Amino acid sequence: MEWLTAPFEVTFVQRALWGGVLVSAICALAGTWVVLRGMAFLGDAMSHGLLPGVALAALFGGNLMVGAVVSAAVMTAGVTALGRTPRLSQDTGIGLLFVGMLSLGVIIVSRSQSFAVDLTGFLFGDVLAVRQQDLLVLATALLAALVVSILGHRAFLALTFDARKAQTLGLRPRLAHAVLLGLLGLAIVASFHIVGTLLVLGLLIAPPAAALPWARSVRGVMALAAVLGATATFGGLLLSWHLSTAAGATVAALAVSLFFLSHAVSGLLQRRARHAPAAAPVLEVN
Repeated sequence: MEWLTAPFEVTFVQRALWGGVLVSAICALAGTWVVLRGMAFLGDAMSHGLLPGVALAALFGGNLMVGAVVSAAVMTAGVTALGRTPRLSQDTGIGLLFVGMLSLGVIIVSRSQSFAVDLTGFLFGDVLAVRQQDLLVLATALLAALVVSILGHRAFLALTFDARKAQTLGLRPRLAHAVLLGLLGLAIVASFHIVGTLLVLGLLIAPPAAALPWARSVRGVMALAAVLGATATFGGLLLSWHLSTAAGATVAALAVSLFFLSHAVSGLLQRRARHAPAAAPVLEVN
């Protein structure tokens, strides 16, 4: 039992756990819509598009979170604007923004004469460095994500399954899409400190995708995804402590492993159900 509890008796690991749990909840709210709408490439592009803002903030001694927010806002505005260009597919526009923002970030980093800008934490996360004030920021971000998710649920749902009907119902699908991009940006900005931008899809995509076979509603997917994300955080921190591995990467890897396990078990149960003999009818005695 000590093997299970010993790591979480350390203060910085406790903060890391709470930070991961909060991020898991935020990612569950945004990631569910990403999975349902098939927007994984957009999530990947936006996570890498944070590099210029973070690089500038690090270069001039500013707050990395503020730099990430600015870059996320630029990416959101860019994707929204390019999405309205009739002769340009959305994937093409996202890809161009992805490469452009990433190139700009690398150029900014290369301007540092001593290469003193350490972006390792940005790329791979530094969950064990979560501070008390970071938890307050994450809690505020979760509250904002909850408010957006509740107020925009109907519009997001219509946009996901029938965009034309959303227009007919007066739900303003373009505005809903822009707000959804903002929610995605919020989740990515909140997550990059935990698992880094290279691994952010581990918490953003894997838990909702793992929850899909077992949930019967969008809210159910969100709730189960939050639980799976928190489980991956706990297990990842535990394994990284005892195996001396990178904490953020271990959390992301465990989240992806839960996805494969979930779909493997679901597929096995479905095959058994197809080959099982039909159950005898049950007579009700009145």
